[in-house]
Amino acid sequence: MKTLIIAEKPDMGRTIAAVVEPKAANKRTYLEGDRYIITWAIGHLVTLAEPDQYDARYKRWNDQDLPIIPDKFKLWPNARTKDQLKTIGELAKRCGRLVNACDAGREGQLIFHLIRQYLKLPQPTDRLWISDLTPETIRKGFDSLRSDEDYAPLTRAARARSEADWLIGMNASRAFTIRHKALLSVGRVQTPVLALLYDRHKEITAFKSDMYYVVKALFDQNGFQYSGIWQGDRITDRAKAEALAAKTQGKPGIIKDYQTAESKEYPFRLHDLTLLQREANGRYGYSAKKTLDIAQALYEKHKAITYPRTNSNYVTEENLPVMQKVLTMLQGSDSYRELANGADRGRVHKGNKAVCNPAKVEDHHAIMPTPKRPSGLSPEEHNIYDMIVRRFLSQYYPPAVYKNHTVMTEVESEIFRTKAKELLELGWKVVLQDQGQAAKKTTKKKASEKDEAEGDEEELLTDKPFAIEPQQGVKCVKSESLEKTTQPPKPYTEGTLLKAMESAGKSMENDELREAMKDTGLGTPATRAATIERLKQVGYVDLTGKKLEISSKGCAAIELIRGAGVDLLASPEMTGRWEQRLHQISRGEASDDQFILKVKQFAAMIVDKVRQQRPAAPGTFEERENGGKRGAAGAGSKRGSRASKASGGSRTSSSRSTSSASATSTAAPKAASRTAAANPSPREPIAACPRTGCSGHIIEGERGFGCSAFRDGCTFVIWKEQQGKTISIPMVRSLLEKGATSQLTFKRQDGSSSKAKLVLTDRDKGTVSVQGVQS
Repeated sequence: MKTLIIAEKPDMGRTIAAVVEPKAANKRTYLEGDRYIITWAIGHLVTLAEPDQYDARYKRWNDQDLPIIPDKFKLWPNARTKDQLKTIGELAKRCGRLVNACDAGREGQLIFHLIRQYLKLPQPTDRLWISDLTPETIRKGFDSLRSDEDYAPLTRAARARSEADWLIGMNASRAFTIRHKALLSVGRVQTPVLALLYDRHKEITAFKSDMYYVVKALFDQNGFQYSGIWQGDRITDRAKAEALAAKTQGKPGIIKDYQTAESKEYPFRLHDLTLLQREANGRYGYSAKKTLDIAQALYEKHKAITYPRTNSNYVTEENLPVMQKVLTMLQGSDSYRELANGADRGRVHKGNKAVCNPAKVEDHHAIMPTPKRPSGLSPEEHNIYDMIVRRFLSQYYPPAVYKNHTVMTEVESEIFRTKAKELLELGWKVVLQDQGQAAKKTTKKKASEKDEAEGDEEELLTDKPFAIEPQQGVKCVKSESLEKTTQPPKPYTEGTLLKAMESAGKSMENDELREAMKDTGLGTPATRAATIERLKQVGYVDLTGKKLEISSKGCAAIELIRGAGVDLLASPEMTGRWEQRLHQISRGEASDDQFILKVKQFAAMIVDKVRQQRPAAPGTFEERENGGKRGAAGAGSKRGSRASKASGGSRTSSSRSTSSASATSTAAPKAASRTAAANPSPREPIAACPRTGCSGHIIEGERGFGCSAFRDGCTFVIWKEQQGKTISIPMVRSLLEKGATSQLTFKRQDGSSSKAKLVLTDRDKGTVSVQGVQS
């Protein structure tokens, strides 16, 4: 009998088929050859069932039904992809063996096993575990297949994570929503991240700026000039600062002390996903999700980079020969030939622990280019690929070398300090896109952060000789008093929030928890982008330029959660404990049954605590939801239409979830919809609601087109702002009746344009995506 290979997505399946069954017949939903049948999961074919799929009464959110704790979790097929699930079941009947070729990681393991469990597939199974989709790696992976049973502990950890997130999300989100009569989304990772934004917001609003003065002098020695900052206690008196400047201006001075030291700056580590997202956000302003989507396309579609959802910055010895092939490929490319030819192959070897460190590689090694030369990259794909290539090439170059100068200059018994950093050898920084300037920006930023604490020191960055003679005198040619103010903490950007999520456990007092979160932080590299997107979707966070600003609704949510006595939900500590235990489960060192039992107890405790909480004061959410910022519930309202999102949406059970609340609600709770009923929309219906079993009509609201049956639980909505386009009534009608708009023109960031259609990809929720991009 044949072997059935199940990949995670169609592109991956076809790529694998091209290697193991190059003459396979294309049957549209699968490929069949002499030995193998290759098909795919199209993401998440099976999820954990919604509450109302256990019992219809859960469609309404009622306090007396909480906590919802299934004895055994049910699985439910994704309605949109049930045909593909059926195909897998039929193909499996013709095969005597399975190969799990989903993404090599905890969540890929879960996707496969939910399918296997739902379809009751009894066949023995092998595991394909690879980090890129090049033919050589795929062949090597099939030559070294291992039994899927070897990964059973990882499967148990993945299932435990999914079920635990469901328990917390469903119960916490419903409990808070019912108690406070407003849709409040709560989740294991989402809520601590929101708390980071809340605490930063409070720091900024409570900050009181103080004025102070810095005295800066310019010195001259035989035509060479340098500046220095007066050393002493912080000056808050303008007159004193001006007197100091007047006292020293035009006066001779001596060099009291002069120290030099050489330093080396080594290449930055290879990218993991979070580092890649942070750099792309800082350089191009890309959101974390956008960077992940681009990286995923470079991996799946172009086969140009290795697996991007990694938390490692290192490689193993097995990767070193491939790295040499990548360097050879780059030497033959027009864009990187000069840099690749200047690379020293001898610098990357198993003894270089800054690159090759197997102990720090778990599921996947760092992100790198593959030996395949890409073509047809979009400008945005090229930007991300270029960042990865340059970071890769930098490992083959020597460190940058600096000479650090510290000069103490005395004038009229007053001491001024000068710090200068002189570039001697550019080293690896030659690979940077803007070379020396980029290097200076990086160093300058670090210096300014450090110097702010030391009294506004300035560090001169120069690639020219810093030439002074310590024995010779100097003259203070200019001295001035500069007015300064203390600065509040900066609002988070997506880049800085990703860094904060990554290092969230470092401030924990508990050594074990700090160690458990050392390599994980809040969420995983694969889920952090989705966490940030969810915070935006549920109205907790607004994006202003690059800044992420917590909304008044987000502030109220954190205050209510902490006020209920379950502030553990808003702390990294819970995630730390979970990740610690999940890691132990994945290694076979802890019981998943015991873990889930504890989570069930915690979910029940949350419900009990919230029941005892005083309801939010009248008007707590009125301004936020009826004042236009959040909209009123009903068609186009973010409250009514976000009912299903309040608990994290229906994908959490098997997706790379944010571990945010996973409650779907197929219906808005009565408490949340009661206010909406006071102001029904008089607008004319546009078309019948496409949601299965719904008898409502789509009507226009302030911010979207939603269903008139929202009071009965329908959550269908098409937001007016989609993919940079404002959706009109004719466009909505076309989406509802034809499933797509006519061709539209989309502007790219570089000013060019492309043609594409908006397509209704989910007729139950109203999700819209762009398809058929043409230059």
